[in-house]
Amino acid sequence: MNTKGARSSLVPDATAASETLHAFSDTLDLFSGFTEEQIEKVVPLSRVRTIRKQGCFIREGQQPRSFAFVRSGLFRYFYSDSNGHEFTKGFLQENSFIASYSALIQKRASYFSIQALEESLILEIDYEKWKSLAEKDLCWQKFLLGMLEKGYCIKEAREREFLLLDAEQRYRSFLSTFPTLEKRVKQHVIASYLGITPVALSRLRRNIRSINTG
Repeated sequence: MNTKGARSSLVPDATAASETLHAFSDTLDLFSGFTEEQIEKVVPLSRVRTIRKQGCFIREGQQPRSFAFVRSGLFRYFYSDSNGHEFTKGFLQENSFIASYSALIQKRASYFSIQALEESLILEIDYEKWKSLAEKDLCWQKFLLGMLEKGYCIKEAREREFLLLDAEQRYRSFLSTFPTLEKRVKQHVIASYLGITPVALSRLRRNIRSINTG
């Protein structure tokens, strides 16, 4: 898929921006108790914006300078090879955080793209300014630790699936992990997440339907 020039952004209205900040605050409370004052310090470092469907938050080869909270919508992380084949690394839904984190901390180009699969509303936060804030506040350090722990668990689960599970088991795991995504994501994207072809995925789906109705 050609995502060149696809990073399109819309400015949301005041209500959407306010709701995004409230959702951001509620999500932070899951990691550590934040005061209103602590959250207000992030506002000058951030902006609320909308990314159109198939637009990119970051593209492979770009150096990221921010991370973001997803208020609504759906994103995927994906790699592309020299022939244009895509390999989906993961999906991020509402109330998640998106970032090319290793590229951020190493100040280098991202190895993968982060693409909106639906029109999505995000709170984008300047990483270097946030980092300065986090160095002075333990709550933000707890938040970062929580995010890193969550990311590590997801990475470990993905590695296990590809090392130990067959294609059908990986597909069933996808359905269990993301119960709403099959209707929101195109078949070729799901196939690229599972490491199989769209034809093989169609065959798997037919076999499972046959078993379930048999």
